[in-house]
Amino acid sequence: HDSVEFLDVFIENIQGQLKTSVFRKPAAEPYILPYTSDHPRHIHSNTIQTALLRGVRLCSDVETFDQERLNIEIALLLNGYPPKFITHHFKQFFKNYNASPIYQDLHVETYQQLHLQLLNESLTTDQVPQQQGNETSNGYIKTKPKKQIELIIHYRYESGPLKKFSRELRKLWEKHFCYENSSLNNIRLILGTRINKTLENLLDKKKPPRTLLRNIDSNINRTTMET
Repeated sequence: HDSVEFLDVFIENIQGQLKTSVFRKPAAEPYILPYTSDHPRHIHSNTIQTALLRGVRLCSDVETFDQERLNIEIALLLNGYPPKFITHHFKQFFKNYNASPIYQDLHVETYQQLHLQLLNESLTTDQVPQQQGNETSNGYIKTKPKKQIELIIHYRYESGPLKKFSRELRKLWEKHFCYENSSLNNIRLILGTRINKTLENLLDKKKPPRTLLRNIDSNINRTTMET
């Protein structure tokens, strides 16, 4: 049978039937997952959700998807994800789409419905900006809502005491600043996290800044002249 790779899709022609699956080129897509440093919990869950979403969209049948699911699970386990955490978010993914029979029994019809649904969602998302552009050209002017004032606070995330910092700060913000007739009610609080550097970042050999090199050269020359 014939086969071809296109971006991250592997397409096969098996006796006139097209079969698609996820294609990974090791040189182009290494398994880079956010486990080497502390990350907020939602980052880890988003990694699982995104991997499953791509798997359902690209795998044309439930057996191929089940193999992709195993690949995802093995990659997560090898990178330190707890088995309970993986199982919880796998089940949650299918529960969100009312497709639990896929995870439990590899239900063929349910998978085909979900496969087509997610494919159509991706196509619809791509077409929305184009439709909005057509409406503007036909004379429909979309008024932009008034931009809300944003207060952005960044903090360094840690899996220890600061794990609940975001939740606790929002409680304090709503309790002490968002009272009735407060001038801060229209301010949107945004909490961002800075990721702790990994050992790779700290120990990676990088070229020193030019100013430092100049200072070293001048010190060497000065020492040579003095001697």
